[in-house]
Amino acid sequence: MAGNRTFTMIKPDAVKAGHIGAILKMMNDAGFKIIAMKYTKLSPEMAGKFYEVHKERPFYGELVEFMSSGPIVAAILEKDNAVEDFRKLIGATNPAEAAPGTIRKLFAKSLGENAVHGADSDENAKIEGNFHFAGTEMFD
Repeated sequence: MAGNRTFTMIKPDAVKAGHIGAILKMMNDAGFKIIAMKYTKLSPEMAGKFYEVHKERPFYGELVEFMSSGPIVAAILEKDNAVEDFRKLIGATNPAEAAPGTIRKLFAKSLGENAVHGADSDENAKIEGNFHFAGTEMFD
């Protein structure tokens, strides 16, 4: 059964470009309810821990450096079928392959600077949300 929560981060490139409001509006317009949100900056250590699953990949160091390069907006979103619906809303990882009207098609600069992170499974959404938020920071 599909869950009703997902995790996202608006990445440093989109924050720096001033796209927070437009991206949040797209999330709201698509029916997602924000149940937790914070404007924060990841240290290199935190970014490394968050992306530890990619540690052996050649892009890991660059990813950690990028994700700790500036502020992010972390959020937990709620909606029926949240993970799958959010993945459709953000579009393909590579913005050149993203569908028209998706967040990445509209706001991403490149494969590496692709505007937003979206959890890829219900299990990871829970893990990622708990990485960034205490239970007292989540509101239904």
